[in-house]
Amino acid sequence: MIEVEVKAKIDDFKEMEERLSKIGAAKSKNEFQEDIYFASPIVDFAQTDEALRIRTTNNDIFITYKGPKLNSEAKTRKEVEMSIESAKKAKDIFEEIGFKEARTVRKNRQYYTYENFEISLDDVEGLDPYMEIEIALEDGSDYDDAQNKIFELFEKLGVTDGFERTSYMELLENLNNE
Repeated sequence: MIEVEVKAKIDDFKEMEERLSKIGAAKSKNEFQEDIYFASPIVDFAQTDEALRIRTTNNDIFITYKGPKLNSEAKTRKEVEMSIESAKKAKDIFEEIGFKEARTVRKNRQYYTYENFEISLDDVEGLDPYMEIEIALEDGSDYDDAQNKIFELFEKLGVTDGFERTSYMELLENLNNE
């Protein structure tokens, strides 16, 4: 699967919830997510623009690999994800083969659906409010067309700046380095 995702800093969750309601977006769920990111013993993920994480949600646990970004404006990248039964066991396996925990990111996320978009309002511990809009594509689909549609939806919602290609983990790291 290819994930085309764009995120932007927003001013206020309540205001954005009202805008989403006005265009007919349907709230689908609230979810707490804890993401444990790992550093590879083989390559520097910061240099290769990849990510490996264990995500624990209210109901599920996943291992996710995110490949390098495929274009320059959005976070378009290959994503491979699988369900697992235990975050602790997966973390133990990763550490036994040389991976190191890099950072944990915790967020409360409100999901909305609109047409073929998944929209999330993200309250990330340590960061300002953000909104992400994404479309999942099959390999070989037109990434640029999907990206343009995402930016059109942001504009429809009144968001024309504050776009960010950096991951939440990197944003938190940058705050620590200031």
